[in-house]
Amino acid sequence: MKDSEKEILKHAVEKLHRCKATWVESVPVEETFNGKAVWERIVQVFDLLNHPSAKRCYAWSLINDDSKKRRFFAVLHQPPIDSPLAAVRVTIANKFHKKDK
Repeated sequence: MKDSEKEILKHAVEKLHRCKATWVESVPVEETFNGKAVWERIVQVFDLLNHPSAKRCYAWSLINDDSKKRRFFAVLHQPPIDSPLAAVRVTIANKFHKKDK
């Protein structure tokens, strides 16, 4: 991932969570279902400064196929979310849960 992409995500994290963020690392995440990859991305990990309830955040963005708009995800490291994979899993579960309603 280019440094400019990390900066874009850093600014998105800071805007969404109203605190300063410092990039820590890039983590490749692959989620599988029935032995097939259903999600493969690099998740950026940020430390948060002066956030009221979290010290870390997991962030990535996706381009919406229909509208071509970029959507940002910035998931806080709070139970049960304790890793980039857990952040992705919760986001995927929420997406499917919303479709069922």
